[in-house]
Amino acid sequence: MMQMITGYWITQIVHAVADLKLADHLADAHLTVEEIAELTGVDTGTMTRLLRACAAQGVVAYDDGKFAGTPLLATLREGVPGSLRDIAIVHGSPGHWLSWGMFPDAVRAGAPRTQAALGSDIWTYFQANPQEWERFSSSMSELTDGLSREIGTLLDTAGLTTVVDVGGANGALLHPLLRANPDLRGVVFDLPTVEPTAVAEAEKAGFADRCAFVGGSFFDGVPEGDLFLLKAVLHNWDDESCVRILTNCRKALRPGGRVVVVEMPLGPIGEPGFAPLLDLGMLAVNAGRERDLPHYDALFQAAGLRRVEVTPTSSPQSLVHAVAD
Repeated sequence: MMQMITGYWITQIVHAVADLKLADHLADAHLTVEEIAELTGVDTGTMTRLLRACAAQGVVAYDDGKFAGTPLLATLREGVPGSLRDIAIVHGSPGHWLSWGMFPDAVRAGAPRTQAALGSDIWTYFQANPQEWERFSSSMSELTDGLSREIGTLLDTAGLTTVVDVGGANGALLHPLLRANPDLRGVVFDLPTVEPTAVAEAEKAGFADRCAFVGGSFFDGVPEGDLFLLKAVLHNWDDESCVRILTNCRKALRPGGRVVVVEMPLGPIGEPGFAPLLDLGMLAVNAGRERDLPHYDALFQAAGLRRVEVTPTSSPQSLVHAVAD
């Protein structure tokens, strides 16, 4: 219980380690505390205290007066596949951190207290704090990286013409599908502000001629397609909003097409897993929630869709397939 009570200490320790880029400094070197302090601009005494706590948690190793990285620390390296650095920074930054600080009030109200904690909802807050938004967006890309490649092998796109990534941000989810099927074309559909990043990523991946960007709101409508991907979209919204998004996908779905929702379905009560914690994370920070499969079925039915398949992945997320009812 004491570990649970003081768990937020670890959040901020990891936040500091990520912010100071200790994983990069110790990637290929064994350094003294004085050397690390000089690299990070931190007082030697304070750095000693931080590294001692990190060593106690297995984040760094210590031997013969020098500190070295560990596999755990390596997950915080910047810009490498599988990195969790941006996620570590996001969850220790004001948008999430201050919102979680009012969690008991959110439980009592059954809704986030971000207005009280931040002065606005989380999305408006991000607009006013672009650096934190960029970090959050990057953290979502970190989570998508490995999963995108896996989805590329799990989804059969043979015979399809167009796949639309709804709320697709930089479009990374589409690229493995386009790589696997040279006849496929992709559309990234998101807010117009995302266009420069999505276009740049498509060019970098070599898909500039096969991956278009369309700006707009999925509450108003979506482009026509054979396959719609909605990764970590529905869990951001209440049921009414989800039905509206899914209904727009149903209207734009070509005959024989399908909608694939990539989310983390809740299991039976008492089943270990990350989904119940993420569900409360949504309560703390925005108006969304995690859902079990019957709950998704109800949303599909209200939107004129029907669940036909669930494909698990190596992560806690699953692909929930739906077709026109």
